[in-house]
Amino acid sequence: MARPRWGQHFLNDVSVASREVAYAHLTSDDIVLEIGPGKGIITWLLAQKAHKVIAIEIDQRLVEALKTNLPENVTLIHGDALEIDFHTLPKFTKIVSNLPFEISSPIMFKFLGFSFSMAILIFQKDFAQRLVAPPGTSHYSRLTVGISYKARCRILEDVPKHCFSPPPKIDSSIVEIIPYGVPAFHVENEQFFFELTKQLFTHRRKKIRSTIKSIYGSLEQLPYLDQRVEQLTPEQIGRLSNELIHLL
Repeated sequence: MARPRWGQHFLNDVSVASREVAYAHLTSDDIVLEIGPGKGIITWLLAQKAHKVIAIEIDQRLVEALKTNLPENVTLIHGDALEIDFHTLPKFTKIVSNLPFEISSPIMFKFLGFSFSMAILIFQKDFAQRLVAPPGTSHYSRLTVGISYKARCRILEDVPKHCFSPPPKIDSSIVEIIPYGVPAFHVENEQFFFELTKQLFTHRRKKIRSTIKSIYGSLEQLPYLDQRVEQLTPEQIGRLSNELIHLL
């Protein structure tokens, strides 16, 4: 039985799982990271294509069920993917997962801190739309900006909710994420850029002048002060970050 507190919705459609794995274009050299293998439907398919699979599962019940019948090239780790230091794992080349919905945002930001060639991930549809949303739309968010800075992202297909057990309230999407070799645009200080982006989107309906003034004081020489953050492109937010940090 799935546990709601961990956002467990097990994929039970083999055709969807097969397509997700196919999108990853795995070779016998790939080491694949899977978060939340659940009942192993994707894990088995990955093991047939990749050199090695590292599967991290938080649910002890599922670990006990999985460890008795997984292929030898699968390393099963019992733990919380948000807490595990990925530096301690074998260096993975790709990520393929039906992610627990409850950790979608924090695990996505964690992924972006590591080097990999491609990720094929299943998210809830509304979360997937946030990853690719253009400025000025309701789904545009700090997550969109962070992804745009680090990687190219696109939705490959939608997955109906009946393909999962228990079915979630909304449909899901398979998303492809390919990190850039270097970020899409220059920022002087990444930590400052991400924190500024977070602050601006926390007050997304306020003009940028108001948010900047409340945190850093009145700085009238900055660009975009009469706009709202949802109107700016990721590159423009990067420019704002660069000019602001030079004034502090």
